[in-house]
Amino acid sequence: MTERRIIPIATQAAPPAGPRVPQLTASPPLALYIHFPWCVRKCPYCDFNSHAVRDEGIPEAAYLEALIADLESALPGIWGRRVHSVFIGGGTPSLLSPDGLDALLTAVRMRVLLDPMAEITLEANPGTVEAGRFRAFREAGVNRLSLGIQSFDDRHLQALGRIHGSAEARAAAEIALAHFDTVNLDLMYALPGQTLADAEADLATALALGPAHLSCYHLTLEPNTAFAAHPPELPDGDLAADMQDHVESRLSAAGYVHYETSAFARPQRECRHNLNYWTFGDYLGIGAGAHGKLSSHAGILREMRHKHPAAYLAAQQSGDFVQERRTVSGAELPFEFMMNALRLNGGFPLRLFAERTGLPSEAAETGLIEARRRDLVTIEDDWLRPTDQGRRFLNDLLTLFLAD
Repeated sequence: MTERRIIPIATQAAPPAGPRVPQLTASPPLALYIHFPWCVRKCPYCDFNSHAVRDEGIPEAAYLEALIADLESALPGIWGRRVHSVFIGGGTPSLLSPDGLDALLTAVRMRVLLDPMAEITLEANPGTVEAGRFRAFREAGVNRLSLGIQSFDDRHLQALGRIHGSAEARAAAEIALAHFDTVNLDLMYALPGQTLADAEADLATALALGPAHLSCYHLTLEPNTAFAAHPPELPDGDLAADMQDHVESRLSAAGYVHYETSAFARPQRECRHNLNYWTFGDYLGIGAGAHGKLSSHAGILREMRHKHPAAYLAAQQSGDFVQERRTVSGAELPFEFMMNALRLNGGFPLRLFAERTGLPSEAAETGLIEARRRDLVTIEDDWLRPTDQGRRFLNDLLTLFLAD
């Protein structure tokens, strides 16, 4: 047996240093995120930037025109860099017409250096009309579909305010799997009135369909949502923990790799776009309320587009779609990096911190010393990994990297 080398970390924190200035030596991988802000109806648990479609319908042509103008205005910041993945999220971007989606992806290909093997994901919600579009979406260039199932139980779908029923969920999943090699199914657990048997049944149905990827989320009550204003009765903490344990053990037994906090995939079928987030890669975000992170020798820039669709469309007049932009300080970077990378259950190489932040590894040393002392992380063979305890108490772990 080969002996594993344990990398020592000093038992005492280094003395405080002055502000650190990030010095990036190479650009991280680059992804493109495109936000579509409309949906048929706003779900009571949703805190995303989504807006119910009004009687006048979706201004698809105007929005596509704005997206393309937004992309063109951002090109100087990514010039010459290859885009490795595209993710079209929302909202419900599958409300786009197939012709509209085709025009959008064509515009992207004409303006950026898109990797020929790029992963191109579209989020979709079950529904007969949308499912009928799946073939056209595939022909437009989408090669990965993420389907918002949430549950296969009509009672729980109704409690979540979903517009589809269990029969539509199954039909949409089957049609998606017939047209796409890679399909993700979103499931939620700890739902109002849900029992452990209910959660087990949802997961069993999903597994029987055989998707390459599953995202399983614990329902949480987010601020500024209908559920936060009028909280439903949810399973208690012990029952929710039992549901989580079942999800993790059942999917592991079925051959899925639990590679990120809420993500499970067949081997080599992880979502490449999301992995870029967790490894602190760069991403250009276009569309209403889209966030972006772009690195350069000058530092790391965070951007957010105008959030409300009307404001975003109006920004086309000035040509400046960015509502907020700021450079991330060196003091903030350890927390920002760890907030992403520590979601990876398998961990990451220690060198990644310096490569993606431009800071020396010592900038995170104080937090790592304390995290090891509390048995929240391990460091072996230059590889940092959250422990089971660290995964369960991720928020506590992350606070160790907050700037003073």
